[in-house]
Amino acid sequence: MPSPKTVTVLAPAKLNLSLDVVGTLPNGYHDLDMVMQAITLHETLVLRRSRYLTVRMPGSFVPVNEKNTAVKAALAFFHYTGLLAGVDITIRKQVPVRAGMELYGARLSMSELCALGASIGADVPFALMGGTCRVQGIGDLLKPLPPCPDCWFVVAMPSVGISTPEAFQRYDRMGSPAHPDCAGQEQAVRDGDLAALCAAAGNALEFCSGATETPAIRSILDANGALTSLMTGSGAAVFGIFDDPDRARSAAEALRAEYQQVYLARPDRGGARVVPNAPRRTAKNA
Repeated sequence: MPSPKTVTVLAPAKLNLSLDVVGTLPNGYHDLDMVMQAITLHETLVLRRSRYLTVRMPGSFVPVNEKNTAVKAALAFFHYTGLLAGVDITIRKQVPVRAGMELYGARLSMSELCALGASIGADVPFALMGGTCRVQGIGDLLKPLPPCPDCWFVVAMPSVGISTPEAFQRYDRMGSPAHPDCAGQEQAVRDGDLAALCAAAGNALEFCSGATETPAIRSILDANGALTSLMTGSGAAVFGIFDDPDRARSAAEALRAEYQQVYLARPDRGGARVVPNAPRRTAKNA
């Protein structure tokens, strides 16, 4: 069967259910221990065969240059496979390497894709794998876990973002009083115990992130019945976990009175995937 000329990909957003900094690696990067979860908040990516490499990111202020993840992913794929080709990409933020596998008929295994993805960015391997994973190292060591217990996520984006390098620099200066129990959270996922999962949640970067709006967002989430609330990654998005959809909707409505970007989502069992006839639009507020 010939390879298609256009491929549409859904790329789930991810949350850090826990994030700990456990040391420094020989290459100078921070050694992380995390439990990560894909959620049903997707970006839509459309890739078309082309003689040239072009990237369009409508509605985004992220620069399209050689440091852009989409550009790096496309170049790495073509270099690894030896294909003399190009691609036209319409995307908001990131493009998964997996898209090239369908568009050009390459037969790369998931382990090959994750290894290639790790050379592009620390979040790329999990973007490919998705679901629920224990993630260690710089994001390149993944252990797939059973599906997350059924729940609802309310995610809010503050008005000001956070620089990831600056967040880690502040961590190096300040440290953190919070070190979540990632092993305990992994076991809670395996046991299907949402309460235990939430009890083990935490983010070692939250204390030093410099995100001034985090406490206010967490307060609204907690007041509306969140089992736990915390910052994800290096910031600045904040989320709460709910076991009741009505409470989750109430929390989302309360947050929308103060913040423009508020989303309601559920666990997603997959990662970035090619879909037939997907709507060519980006995720919107739930």
